[in-house]
Amino acid sequence: MTRDEFLAFLDEQVRPVLADGAMGTMLHERGIGFDECFDALNLTNPAVVGDIHRAYIEAGAQIIYTNTFGANRYKLAEHGLEAQVVEINRKGVELAQRVVAASFRPVLVAGDVGPLGVRLAPYGRVQPQEARAAFAEQIAALCQAGADLIVLETFSDLYEIREAVAAARQVCDLAVVASVTFTRDDRTLLGDTPAAVARALMASGADVIGANCSGGPAQLQRVLEQMRQAAPQARFLIKPNAGWPEQVAGRVMYTAHPDYFADYAETFARLGVRLMGGCCGTTPQHIAAMRARLDALPPDLEIQPIVTSPRLQPRDLAPKGPTRLAQRLAEGKFTVAVEMDPPRGLAPHKLLAGASLLKEAGADVINVADSPMARMRMSPWAVCDLIQRNVGIETTLHFPTRGRNLLRVQGDLLAAHALDIRNVFVVMGDPTAIGDYPDAMDDYDLAPSGLIKLIKQGFNMGVDHAGSDIGQPTTFFVGCALNLLPANPQREMKVLRRKIRNGADFALTQPIYDPRKAHEFLQRYEETYGPLEIPILAGILPLYTARHAAFLQNEVPGIIIPPEVMSRIEAAGDAAAEEGKRIAIELAQAVKPWAAGIYIMPPFHRYDLVAEIIEAVKDD
Repeated sequence: MTRDEFLAFLDEQVRPVLADGAMGTMLHERGIGFDECFDALNLTNPAVVGDIHRAYIEAGAQIIYTNTFGANRYKLAEHGLEAQVVEINRKGVELAQRVVAASFRPVLVAGDVGPLGVRLAPYGRVQPQEARAAFAEQIAALCQAGADLIVLETFSDLYEIREAVAAARQVCDLAVVASVTFTRDDRTLLGDTPAAVARALMASGADVIGANCSGGPAQLQRVLEQMRQAAPQARFLIKPNAGWPEQVAGRVMYTAHPDYFADYAETFARLGVRLMGGCCGTTPQHIAAMRARLDALPPDLEIQPIVTSPRLQPRDLAPKGPTRLAQRLAEGKFTVAVEMDPPRGLAPHKLLAGASLLKEAGADVINVADSPMARMRMSPWAVCDLIQRNVGIETTLHFPTRGRNLLRVQGDLLAAHALDIRNVFVVMGDPTAIGDYPDAMDDYDLAPSGLIKLIKQGFNMGVDHAGSDIGQPTTFFVGCALNLLPANPQREMKVLRRKIRNGADFALTQPIYDPRKAHEFLQRYEETYGPLEIPILAGILPLYTARHAAFLQNEVPGIIIPPEVMSRIEAAGDAAAEEGKRIAIELAQAVKPWAAGIYIMPPFHRYDLVAEIIEAVKDD
């Protein structure tokens, strides 16, 4: 069935089309363990899969999904079956077709495609083109075997599902159904709202969009209402779980009764859903109940108008992790810090995914910027807390003095310490004139050196700026900013000396591209004031394109890119990002003789590039 034929079939139906329910739930009920490869059963135990297909057809399903949800090269590799992608998918389609033929009913076979089970860049190691190739391999096998349509389901990453849709368009002319799963806060794991998902799926070129898995029908009704508002012209699929799973006597149980699903089948129909079914925990009994209710609906069913549904906000999760920065620097271990920007809105999910990747790659600490470029973002100490509790990696809070009076400075410090944020990087901060709110207050009561003194000689001694007791001393570890290639080296050395005298524990530098000249500044400091008493983390900002390099060179004070480096980036052309990564690795290796570590600033949130740099330079 071609794409146009399927869409015509869908649009011609008086009532919504009913798909099947859970495959994994039914396999587990038949004694198949969750540690087994369900997809391989197409080859090793086709009878059990066929029985489940047959039960759903008898219950009234008009579309059955092939048993190929995890039949991609990445997931099959977990069972040593990556070489059998084509065979497993082909058998999945042929098995479903045989059951349909034996039923003598006009049932369609949907080629089922799930996520790859790996994270895509910029939040993981798999590049988009690699993901697209894996999807194309699986989808081509499903199409060639005779599937009537392709269903992409249970995705949580919009980057990934876009690649899956593109792969389907690349290898076949079948209709594509694209479905995303949501967490309890009505967002995807990466923080996308139902409205954002609907817009993205429509832009990707999917023919039918929607949601599956997630919680029960009540949650997916909320999700659907938001998706309808964002994409009123779309055709929608809804396939909910039978509620949230519960552990009962060692078994995973779902509580939503078939009659409850029947009620929601009518609700979804009245909300304009064109395709529905069940996901985890649903059985042929659920599908039969939905079938009976749909058949009882009047042919002229009135579709409810689009309304806005309430939206829940994300919730905090997980425990906090240990502090490491001061210990590593004291032990002389090469230390890697990575800067991250807070999100512009409420959802921290993408940032947390990036932080997880960086921790996995070997980063020692995540630095969280405060309103970089004077643009409004989430408060950084809230982000630090989320990262420490969710990811389990230490953070360093950027703490600008600009825009804060003495009351706010001290209140924010107490709040950060209460949240176990102990590393603080003190800076002046970007002027509000360059940001979102140029007329915002730009005053400050303390310069960075004064704030360092307040923290180390006040708070860490148990008193505030006025000398009043704060109950107990804080234990902040304080960093300061340093420019190794300043326009006025003598002034920069004096400021650094004052910061150290006031108690600075370490320094982070601006990005450097000439390690030799940067080291010359430190040698000059030692000649003037003696050996440098604090460790330095040298700034590394990977160049991404020739235009990026030109911007840094011409518009960012304190950054000087040597001609030979500019030439390498310009000559790299489309491969400039890879060349920038190589340059960054070379710079990191070059500073090791005199720097205690590096401070990496990811270009354009390319955390995957930074992860590769970390792995190339980390000693332990």
